[in-house]
Amino acid sequence: MDTLTRQRGEGSPEPGAAAPRLDGATARSGITAPEPDGTAGRQVDRIVGVGLLDGRVVDVDIAGGVVVAVTEAGGAGVDPAGGPGPAGSAVVDGRGYLALTAPAEPHAHLDKALSWGATRPPGCDLGAAIDAWRAFAVTVDEDEIHGRALAAARRLVASGTTAVRTHVDLHSEGDPLRGVRALARVRDELADVLDLQIAVMVRDEDPAERARDAIAAGADLIGGAPHIAPDTAAETHRLIDLAEELGVGVDLHVDEFLDGDHGMLTAFTDRVASWEPGRIRTAGHCCRIGAMDASGQAAAATALSGADVGVVALPVTNLYLQGRAECTSTPRGLPPVRALLDGGVTVGAGADNVRDPFNPVGRSDAIETAMLLVIAAHLDMDTAWHLVTDGAREVMGLPAAGPVPGRRADLLLVRASGLDDVIADAPVDRIVLRAGRVVSARASVLVDPFLTQTSTLTQTSILTQASTHPPDLQEAP
Repeated sequence: MDTLTRQRGEGSPEPGAAAPRLDGATARSGITAPEPDGTAGRQVDRIVGVGLLDGRVVDVDIAGGVVVAVTEAGGAGVDPAGGPGPAGSAVVDGRGYLALTAPAEPHAHLDKALSWGATRPPGCDLGAAIDAWRAFAVTVDEDEIHGRALAAARRLVASGTTAVRTHVDLHSEGDPLRGVRALARVRDELADVLDLQIAVMVRDEDPAERARDAIAAGADLIGGAPHIAPDTAAETHRLIDLAEELGVGVDLHVDEFLDGDHGMLTAFTDRVASWEPGRIRTAGHCCRIGAMDASGQAAAATALSGADVGVVALPVTNLYLQGRAECTSTPRGLPPVRALLDGGVTVGAGADNVRDPFNPVGRSDAIETAMLLVIAAHLDMDTAWHLVTDGAREVMGLPAAGPVPGRRADLLLVRASGLDDVIADAPVDRIVLRAGRVVSARASVLVDPFLTQTSTLTQTSILTQASTHPPDLQEAP
């Protein structure tokens, strides 16, 4: 059984506790994160009048963090006009919203996130980005990493993401585990609103004892990027040896390049093919597969599927980093997602880096990732959304979620009439539930720019109520 299946109860905040504010130094840097909502932590018993992707309008009943019933809207015990349910129940008015499976982010780098303003490298390829980050990393301590990571994690929650797997670097200077410790703090502080998995990036210069210490300090998985090591195959085997010794899974950066013969995919799939079911084995990036011909892609899909390796496509960062040497027919830098899916491979998608030396943009929003999959990977909208929700959760080893009886009530309610509206418009109005609890509820507002600040706040409240009708979390007397 993989270590990610264990429950982390130590150090968790009390239910409903607000996430801590950023420290003063981080706040002065201009990095901000959404403040916790007043509704955060409140358990939901029922969502009334909400739309589903199949066109139905339904009421969703939740108990024990699980969806227990989905029935035609206005059923027994519910006021067809959207009133409260039975006495003492907490009811969300879902009229005008779609209920979707909440996204999961299967590949983040929270320790690097939001550092672009401090590094500002020129447009660069992967090697230059690595150099820029390492030069900056020697200047930061655990608290600095923690502040940015917390801000980035809270942005993800506000956009609808309820589970994240983040990679984290080991450091050669100072405390080598400062990034791991910073992210373990974030995991504890956000335990009520976010499932956070940590994969430690073990470099070829990192001794095995440092990786062991990282797992002991709170990392869940062995990670790394053997394709940039001097001996790709040897480093791949070393990292898998460590994972087997420690009884954990692996999430490796695999073949994040387009040209060359230093691929590690075969060594990786050969080694983990005999692993027991349930142990995490994930291949991130896999850009090189996209540069292969059809037969090469089919062979890669067969190897990945046979070894039960989940693949994570990362369009935002790999579109930015890859293909810079080509001035004609610039390659996309993505794995062939459709070919992998057709070959039986479990595929998820994530954003990877957000506003750091590896990618200066990004909204910490899975809807952005889905949009880029439609544009750059030529996926239909349903498949793109699957990759950032069900596919991502499967890669992460998480239980199935969504508005379906028996599934975990990790839900994203978006004010939209269909999935095309969601992916095209990225609506602001969103309600986020994790295990049946509201962890974020936000709505767009209208303001009069000619009013003073005090008047604007009052006017904003009036206009919001009159024009956007944000849903209320109703509690029966």
